[in-house]
Amino acid sequence: MEFKGKTAIVTGAASGMGLLSARKLAEGGASVVLCDVNAERVEAAAEEIRRNGGKAFAVKVDVRRYEEVEAAAKFTVESCGRIDILINCAGGYCGRIFGRSESFKDLPVEVLEWGADVNFKGPIWFCRAVFNTMAEQKGGVIINLGSIDGVTGGAAKAGMIGLTKSLAILGAPYNIRACCVSPGPVLTRPAMAGMATLLKRAAEPAEVVDLILYLCSEKAAFITGSNYLIDGGRACGGACYIEKE
Repeated sequence: MEFKGKTAIVTGAASGMGLLSARKLAEGGASVVLCDVNAERVEAAAEEIRRNGGKAFAVKVDVRRYEEVEAAAKFTVESCGRIDILINCAGGYCGRIFGRSESFKDLPVEVLEWGADVNFKGPIWFCRAVFNTMAEQKGGVIINLGSIDGVTGGAAKAGMIGLTKSLAILGAPYNIRACCVSPGPVLTRPAMAGMATLLKRAAEPAEVVDLILYLCSEKAAFITGSNYLIDGGRACGGACYIEKE
């Protein structure tokens, strides 16, 4: 898919599907602004893209802080002249990040707050920061990375589906499209391999990124407001119906 002349912001771009999305967009001709809280890793990721002939910039951003998010959007416009694509990949399970295994009722409030801020507030802040630029351009695409948990009851990720629908409604008059991609287990971490799916495997990161890139492209010009499950059938009745080997 061609992205020549396009500019994309990718959050969570120092690793995983964020990094792979940034690489693929750059290979397709886009200028890419990689945003991540880890300054050293995101700069290394951008440098790798540049070494391979792509145009990439690195910006350290804590997605919980609107002033940093707004500064990243301003930097993108100043450096590239426009913002055509936003991919909200930054996120993570708060229990894993903090090494906590308690149930919801026992988790410390600060752990829950981190999860809500990174997984839901951060995408809202980035959408807000880029929206006016996209509206002035009369076009843009926003991709929110959700999760199978958003379909089966995870609060923050379920919020991503609602956010996407709201953005599709608000963006339609300005030709701004919004879509949500909700993966099941993805092999960005070894532990994902043990999660049950009907297809008896986890997704390769490239399989999810291919869907993201399609939705960013002109081939998906009539698609907005929808959530796309890419879960190997995990949502078809739940894991209790999946036969084990």
